Amino acid sequence: MASSRDVHVEICHQEIVKYDLEIKALIQDIRESTGPISTLNDLNAQVKDKFRLLRLRIQDLEQMAKEQDKESDKQALLKEMECHKKQMLSNQTVWRKANLSCKLAIDNAEKDELLEGGDTTRQRKVTKENLAQSAGSITESLMSISRMMSQQVQQSEVTMHTLATSSRTIQEANEEFKSMSGTIQLGRKLITKYNRRELTDKLLIFLALALFLATVLYILKKRLFPF
Repeated sequence: MASSRDVHVEICHQEIVKYDLEIKALIQDIRESTGPISTLNDLNAQVKDKFRLLRLRIQDLEQMAKEQDKESDKQALLKEMECHKKQMLSNQTVWRKANLSCKLAIDNAEKDELLEGGDTTRQRKVTKENLAQSAGSITESLMSISRMMSQQVQQSEVTMHTLATSSRTIQEANEEFKSMSGTIQLGRKLITKYNRRELTDKLLIFLALALFLATVLYILKKRLFPF
């Protein structure tokens, strides 16, 4: 029967997979979006929220890994957590590219629409405003993605430090085990040597006792039967 800790780990896995799929679906929506900018901004807001939830679940998984009793279970969960982090970084890169592509398509569409007719002055004004809004939105998105990737890199460094510490602990335990094995072998040799010495002492005592009895018998024989 699964323990409460195992159930929590499984739930965490399921939520990570869920958020990953939702992020991929939103990124696909961004790729297919034709505008306006407000729609793109709404999609980006949803993606940011999903990334926030995904990051929290990955942090929960890392904490669960540190709380494992068995070192093998701990290492397995940490390895899975690193895979989820790499997948999240990959999604962030794809998200950034989808944003750039979508915003470029929206800008081109707005330019084409403005160039089809209308007052030239108004067209230039609207175009400049849209370009400024797009540029600001792109800059904000890039800065947000950069911050998120920086956080993930820092978390990866902490995880690598944890793995290195665990590895040193395992090596030290292995060296201690080897030292204990040597001590046990030495004790076994000493016990074997002691058993052999005990057997030798018993034989010497037996021979001494036999010699003593033979001497006593010889003396009695001489006294009782002098001739």
